[in-house]
Amino acid sequence: MDVFLELAVILISAKIFGYLATRIRMPAALGQLVGGIIIGPSILHFVSYSEDVHLISELGIVLLLFLAGLETDVEEFRRVGVPAFLVAVGGVAVPFLLGYISALFFGYSKVQALFLGGVLTATSVGLTASILMEMKKLRGKEGTTILAAAVVDDVLGIIVLTILVALNTKGHVYIEDLLILLGEVAFFFAISILFGTPAIKEALKLSSKIELPETVTAFALSITLIFAYIAEKFQIAGITGAYLAGLIIAQTDEARRITTKIMTIAYSLFVPVFLVSIGIKSDIRILLHAGTFALIYSFIGIFGKILGCGAGALLAKFKPKEALRVGVGMIPRMEVALIMANVALTEGVFDQGIFSIPVTMVIVTTIITPPLLKWAFARE
Repeated sequence: MDVFLELAVILISAKIFGYLATRIRMPAALGQLVGGIIIGPSILHFVSYSEDVHLISELGIVLLLFLAGLETDVEEFRRVGVPAFLVAVGGVAVPFLLGYISALFFGYSKVQALFLGGVLTATSVGLTASILMEMKKLRGKEGTTILAAAVVDDVLGIIVLTILVALNTKGHVYIEDLLILLGEVAFFFAISILFGTPAIKEALKLSSKIELPETVTAFALSITLIFAYIAEKFQIAGITGAYLAGLIIAQTDEARRITTKIMTIAYSLFVPVFLVSIGIKSDIRILLHAGTFALIYSFIGIFGKILGCGAGALLAKFKPKEALRVGVGMIPRMEVALIMANVALTEGVFDQGIFSIPVTMVIVTTIITPPLLKWAFARE
């Protein structure tokens, strides 16, 4: 199908299925995800996940996290620093251990079990951010903690993957390699905050003097893409760079005007394509052939994040219902988990049969998160 027609079908599906979801009091994001499953390869096969759709989808999640940064209460973000760290550590350690132990129990080798545990450490908060923004819960303590924890989780995930690859290829880990990695990550955040903040403020001030339509918005978008690019060069997810750009721009005088303009751009095309694309990529036919361990692994993926992140939140003196919300918000796995699984496949640790286990987990955690989030935040 021609890409223009594909995009038209995706956008129409996004709005129709999103609206239907709201009619039954579910997040619109769930409806858009289901719409993607229906029009994708799983059922009707109207559209495919082409390179063009992939590019727009990637821009969608970058803009979504940029908006999340713009919408974040910066003072609240500073306050949740320690809780976010505890949440991220718990959300990495508990799923990793549960995944590793269960894989050994089901007869997988030690290296395979390590990678299966490692895949469960990843968190992808694009879907969660979309739902929290829709429910107007992003600026609260729980929403801010989830996003801040996702930043820490991203760094911890890089460390876990580095260790696993080193153990598989070299049989051991060099502390020097980890220190260099941590130094690069610290350098990225330090430079972004210390030098990026004044540079961005000055760039936006200068852009306002250029008398062309939407120049400030264009500069804000450029800054976001530059931050996403630099983040990836430092082996950090591009969406983390986009979120950091949003946090910095949120402190400028132009923040409100930029938010309004980006909201229009993002939700007219890019974000709907991203959310529907999740469903298009989620070939649910694989669930019909999922073995016992794949289903248990998926349950561990859900339970491990709720338990680990929830425990970290409780240690930070969150109320039980707040800790539950944080844990549920950290459930989704998408790109990062699949990247880690692909690395294991490339390294020869996984075969196609084992690779289908994390794929099943990604599909299950993606589908279950929207209704669970709705339920968790409805509890008073």
